[in-house]
Amino acid sequence: MNAELLLMFTLGCDRAYLFAHPERELTADEESAYEAALSERSRGVPAQYITGHQEFWGMDLIVTPAVLIPRPETEHVVETILALVGADSAVAGENLQQRSRGSKLRIVDVGTGSGCIALALAKELPKSEIHAVDISAAALEIAQANAARLQMEGRIRFYQGDLLEVAEGQFDFVVSNPPYVGESEQDQVQLEVRKFEPRGAVFAGPEGTEVIERLIPQAKSALHPGGWFVFEISGTIVDRVLRLMAGWDEVEVIRDLQSIPRVVRARKPLS
Repeated sequence: MNAELLLMFTLGCDRAYLFAHPERELTADEESAYEAALSERSRGVPAQYITGHQEFWGMDLIVTPAVLIPRPETEHVVETILALVGADSAVAGENLQQRSRGSKLRIVDVGTGSGCIALALAKELPKSEIHAVDISAAALEIAQANAARLQMEGRIRFYQGDLLEVAEGQFDFVVSNPPYVGESEQDQVQLEVRKFEPRGAVFAGPEGTEVIERLIPQAKSALHPGGWFVFEISGTIVDRVLRLMAGWDEVEVIRDLQSIPRVVRARKPLS
């Protein structure tokens, strides 16, 4: 599959073209470019960094080693928020329902990286006000480039800062795919992730909950009463995270398609 993907990248074509033209021979330049791409992949460079692209929520996103590669599991974060916003959602709460009808929903994506979550929400919730924060200037450049390519640059406000320190006002949703891998788990992480993806976007510290521990009180301060905090986790930290969520209402863990705990949602108390 990687070889096929890199061949499509080299030729600038899709899979249908490859199957429709099996007789197609590579030019000398194309063969050289293809061999170079295969060489990069053979030393472990993720195919997404070689091609510079990754699909997320039906969008073609630019990715570079400055940002974490968006993964299908993170789409569960987007799905969770959309379920809560839905007018017929039984769990959204009266406060959020009233705000969704009477004013713009305010959403902040913390640690936006490539911008994948913020852009997916901008796509699905066109009347919302979306903010995106990242501590990395290089990551923000990629997120802004993706917004421009998707003609959504006017929909998202980008800020550089550490977690929610630059957030202004109160929000209906705080959403995040924070670093949540512990340094003690390094040997369990794929080599290409450890070697090539931005370390600060993968590893949170010795235990894996260090960033989440800092973000939880900031999220509570930044949310309207009845607002929601939705963030991605792994199964290895779920018990510790649930203990950290004491004082929140309607805390729930959502599992991914492999039944691994993947998303935590929690509601700020109304009073």
